[in-house]
Amino acid sequence: MDNNLILDIENLVVRFETDDGTVRAVNGLNLQLEKGHAIGLVGETGAGKTTTALSILRLVPDPPGVVECDKLGLDGRDVMGMSISELEKIRGKDVSMIFQDPMTALNPVFTVGEQIAESIFLHEDVSMAEATRRAIDMLELVGIPGERANEYPHQFSGGMKQRVVIAIALACHPKLLIADEPTTALDVTIQAQMLDLIRSLREKYSTSLIMITHDLGIVAEICDEVAVMYAGCIIEKGTLEDVFNRTKHPYTEGLFNSIPNLNDRKAMLTPIKGFTPDPTDLPPGCAFEPRCPYACEGCLKEQKDIYISDTHFVRCSRYEEGGFRINRKEIQ
Repeated sequence: MDNNLILDIENLVVRFETDDGTVRAVNGLNLQLEKGHAIGLVGETGAGKTTTALSILRLVPDPPGVVECDKLGLDGRDVMGMSISELEKIRGKDVSMIFQDPMTALNPVFTVGEQIAESIFLHEDVSMAEATRRAIDMLELVGIPGERANEYPHQFSGGMKQRVVIAIALACHPKLLIADEPTTALDVTIQAQMLDLIRSLREKYSTSLIMITHDLGIVAEICDEVAVMYAGCIIEKGTLEDVFNRTKHPYTEGLFNSIPNLNDRKAMLTPIKGFTPDPTDLPPGCAFEPRCPYACEGCLKEQKDIYISDTHFVRCSRYEEGGFRINRKEIQ
């Protein structure tokens, strides 16, 4: 594994064996992330973003989940080969996750101070008294008065709960932070505060970040790279400039066309036609083919990553043809 990579995933496959059939949630995903970088994992609901994140932590429930991977390296270590005790040492210490719903992420019968201190006590060689002191410091770092450490989750607003969840995730200064739509349940003002908080703490501790979201605006604010997911695959990946200004995949084009134009309030939105495919019955070849305005017979064959540049690839067979272009113009 490249020493400069915090995360190196090759051919990740996750499926769920159910009575109604096999749900193919993640299908041959490849993802690399350099140390200190932030990547946005973007896509519609059901694209496989959260399942990918849970796979990194080995938290996919088994059964019914089955995880297979050629490589799942975290800071040079093989996550797939770790025992349960080894995994418990790295969860919350080397890699932490901010879960989507702060309302359910906290235990209602323990104070917020106890919940932050527990993470520190389990992973650091400190006394409970020292862990409690550091928990109070973390609360203040995320903008909550330290004296509120003895209060319970129900005494906090949604935005405050999310701050507590962030404090727990960052308490042991993880090398990799996974944020699963951390602003979805919050109003716009609190969303902006949460993003500023995550950005400043990431810079303070040089933490690598995976930001899972369906909001391209959040990605533009906080990330260095973008990976667009569809039906369990990354179908386009590049730097922020690559994906935003030199969009290549028809699905990514559709995402941008679905965003309101603030400069032209009368402009019509162009939604992506159709629906995401049933993960128990994915079409052959490109999963986006039934919805794609550029689809051709070649889209029915297995797709492969085509590199546009050293930093930018697209999984679309149309680019094997000379001169293929989508309608979205490059932005200089």
